[in-house]
Amino acid sequence: MSDSTRPLAEGPHAVIRPYTYADGPEFTARARESRQLHSPWLFPPITDAAYAQYAGALIEGRDRAGFLVCERGREWGRKKGRGRAAGGAIAGFININNIVEGAFLCGALGYGAFAHAAGRGLMSEGVGLVTRYAFDVMKLHRLEINVQPGNAASIALARRCGYRLEGFSPDFLYIDGAWRDHERWALTATE
Repeated sequence: MSDSTRPLAEGPHAVIRPYTYADGPEFTARARESRQLHSPWLFPPITDAAYAQYAGALIEGRDRAGFLVCERGREWGRKKGRGRAAGGAIAGFININNIVEGAFLCGALGYGAFAHAAGRGLMSEGVGLVTRYAFDVMKLHRLEINVQPGNAASIALARRCGYRLEGFSPDFLYIDGAWRDHERWALTATE
């Protein structure tokens, strides 16, 4: 197994690992299957070309980091390190965007589950794993999650993972042709 598909962190049901360019076919197929779940909140890449650009920015960028949440396969638990890459199917994705170093040491989480994995607790586990990885390995001090107020599932996920509501940001992000308001949820390494 290559280092790029080796898990960065493992939980009982999920593992997180970096994106690879080879994940394009599975990722885009899952994104196409999940369009109804994602709309109108997010629009992950659904073509090979779009995935290559998207993943490239996460793989090669200094101001962001990307993690795939994968189901922990049975063979992964039995033969640690010898199963399929990261143990199983891609269940979702979590990105840390806008990473600022220096005195700030902050990043903004963005995430999405794929339809086949929604409601199974894999993203809660994945967000917990990424949060710990960001604080312990990346040495970030603060993480933010910015969520549109109507996205009840995403708000519930942020709350379940220990993030606290910090404020409201009007016209925060340009999504699907309009500036959208967002709630700002946050967590620091000391909490």
